[in-house]
Amino acid sequence: MPQTKITRHIEALIFSSVQSISVQEIMLALNAVFEEEHIETQIFESLDLIKEKYSAADFAIELVNLNNGYQFLTKKIYHETVNQLQLHRSKKKLSQAAMETLAIIAYRQPITKLEIEQIRGVNSDYSVQRLLEKELISIEGKAETPGRPILYSTSSLFMDYFALNNLSQLPQLKDITREENTIGETAE
Repeated sequence: MPQTKITRHIEALIFSSVQSISVQEIMLALNAVFEEEHIETQIFESLDLIKEKYSAADFAIELVNLNNGYQFLTKKIYHETVNQLQLHRSKKKLSQAAMETLAIIAYRQPITKLEIEQIRGVNSDYSVQRLLEKELISIEGKAETPGRPILYSTSSLFMDYFALNNLSQLPQLKDITREENTIGETAE
């Protein structure tokens, strides 16, 4: 099959996907439509062609590898413009409590609701429910402790939303502490 035909199909798959799409998902979709051997090699060649095509200054979007998949995103130069639109449309903002809960889950996952509440010091039922509804967290399973409480972890949508390939890219405490938050004088 001609490379340009496969490239266009892959481009359509990436464009139509709400979240990042993996090479395996692309392969499954293409194998269902075309019965072709060595299609995996052609997929990687097509991804390189698409990435090169959208790297041109004529396009406001680019192909980005996120969360072990591919997604079209706006180029960084347009982030402020897009951010302004998002600010006007953001009726579904997360509350401070939901952000705290999400941060705890992201850094301590998998974690039970009781552990979240022990860290926050308040009931977290509503925050956990809102995060599940927004699909930013998911149920990982059940803990092997008495009562078998539900374990929560971040979802792939969380990874896409915060543009992370893996959890090691989360900011570390040393990256976000400010000097005005320290006590005492620094010794030289």
